[in-house]
Amino acid sequence: MKGIVLAGGLGTRLYPLTKITNKHLLPIYDKPMIYYPIQTLVNAGIKEIMIVTGGNNAGDFLKLLGNGSDFGLKHLNFTYQAREGGIAEALGLCEYFAEGEKIAVMLGDNIIEKNIKTAVSRFKKRKEGAMIFLKKVKNPGEYGVAEVAGGKVINIVEKPRKPRSNLAVVGIYMYDNRVFDIVKTLKPSGRGELEITDVNNAYIKEGLMIFEMLRGGWADAGESIDSYNDTINFVRRRGANKK
Repeated sequence: MKGIVLAGGLGTRLYPLTKITNKHLLPIYDKPMIYYPIQTLVNAGIKEIMIVTGGNNAGDFLKLLGNGSDFGLKHLNFTYQAREGGIAEALGLCEYFAEGEKIAVMLGDNIIEKNIKTAVSRFKKRKEGAMIFLKKVKNPGEYGVAEVAGGKVINIVEKPRKPRSNLAVVGIYMYDNRVFDIVKTLKPSGRGELEITDVNNAYIKEGLMIFEMLRGGWADAGESIDSYNDTINFVRRRGANKK
């Protein structure tokens, strides 16, 4: 199983902090933001990882991360998203890297407290399909919101005005290799991007989506300036990437 960290985008919600750098290179307490998702994947036993970045500061990722030796890796892979095409488009750039294997995808601005190794092991045993993580939140309208019935996810709505649950979809996804075929069928949303919610709903429609409730804390550092500062405080108080 291979890992992918999506770290593109312009980070306009964190402007002017992102005026001269990619948001995933900003500090979260004592480490650059990008360190946390990489460490999450490494802690889950994933050793082959690709970073998808974009914008004018893509070269800084290579200078910062090198070959991944800070994480005990022998090599890190990089690819470039040339435009603001959405999370699903960024994922589609990794088809050649996946080489037919299952993948674990993590958004570069998401930070979690606990290890997901057990969930990764569970997904590896599945013949096909996808897995998402859900977390109860107080402000579900700011996230993709999952509707669950009978122990199954039956629908996901992106940032609904009237959420049908308080279950937010965390920015960690696991897919079989057919995800790349699904991405190729997507059409841009109203904001001109290929949406990861559409990918997840495609698996749901086929009855091939499973979920786990995320243990421990979760923070989305890129949602807003307030979320960014809340994430720093969260990591300072509770830490991240616990085994």
